[in-house]
Amino acid sequence: MPTAYIVDAVRTAGGRRGGRLAGIHPVDLAAASLDALVARSGIDPAGIDDVVMGCVGQGGEQSMQVGRNAVLASKLLPQSTPAVTIDRQCGSSQQAIQFAAQAVMSGTQDVVIAAGIESMTRVPMGSTAMFHMKEGLGMYKSPGLEAKYPGIMWSQFVGAEMIVKKHGFTKDDLDAFAFASQQKAIAATQGGAFAGEIVPIEIETPEGAAQHTVDEGIRFDATLEAIAAVKLLQPGGTLTAATSSQICDGSSAALIVSEEALKRYGLTPLARVHTLTVSAGDPVIMLEEPLFATDKALKRAGLSIDDIDLYEVNEAFASVPLAWLKHTGADPARLNVNGGAIALGHPLGASGTKLMATLLHALKARGKKYGLQTMCEGGGVANVTIVEMV
Repeated sequence: MPTAYIVDAVRTAGGRRGGRLAGIHPVDLAAASLDALVARSGIDPAGIDDVVMGCVGQGGEQSMQVGRNAVLASKLLPQSTPAVTIDRQCGSSQQAIQFAAQAVMSGTQDVVIAAGIESMTRVPMGSTAMFHMKEGLGMYKSPGLEAKYPGIMWSQFVGAEMIVKKHGFTKDDLDAFAFASQQKAIAATQGGAFAGEIVPIEIETPEGAAQHTVDEGIRFDATLEAIAAVKLLQPGGTLTAATSSQICDGSSAALIVSEEALKRYGLTPLARVHTLTVSAGDPVIMLEEPLFATDKALKRAGLSIDDIDLYEVNEAFASVPLAWLKHTGADPARLNVNGGAIALGHPLGASGTKLMATLLHALKARGKKYGLQTMCEGGGVANVTIVEMV
């Protein structure tokens, strides 16, 4: 079977809700990552077979095939470049990576960009469903779905609290994890760990034009005491905004190519895609599936958790990576080494390629070999991607 190589992966620095990226249309924000990826790699834009764009909130400014619109808004990609927009909830652009790799491994395409976009400021989370419900245009839960899951309204917040109870975590556990995420993100930022992956974005500020290059969600003054003092998301619960992923604006992209394309365009790969896995389980607890998807991926790869040098497990809520660590027996020192979504933000459909950019650059900086990325997703689904540096 042909090998799929990742040549490069980039991301914007995250923007807080209503923050430094709020003034940029998501189509243009997505186009910025596409252009940066093409420019950095030196690939002939005319040689790109497809763009697979992940996006969750496909309404408003992110409607009408946002992936194709981003290509058309690009400064470097010709209008002959195809694109498709996909939704696997929070794993949308991780699935974009897997679809791109599968296209290359099948031999049907040689150069594919996997990408993601989410402006959670301009297209608020859940608005694509809530708008139609408020307008009397129906809801996603059908009579058939209601018959199978009577009285249940899917909620990631409920699922995250269910994980806390199932695995026996305390609020102190969650607070400590969130504080560690902030501390790692601070150290990574101040140490220049993100410099190789972040695409500078031109923005307007009250002081004039500037470049956005630092993740806006990081709390550089974070203390464990301040995190512990944040109010609970729901009465009787354990999770707070401080132990949950931050609402975030951002885009990201990765270039996936065949061995033939490496030679044709003189490209140097960062890594090869080793293993692709997706699985699904309980849609009510919802966010626990990365545990079982990881088991499946490692078995398929013929690897143990100890063989993996670094892990990126999306910090949707602190309870998710904590449960993953407990289940897998993984080394906590290898997990989200530059911080995670609690500190850096979780731009939904852009998070998959965003995490891949961080994982690849962290592996490269440390001279390590294997990386594993996984993401909990709405509906009880999870993707796992294992990469091997080359």
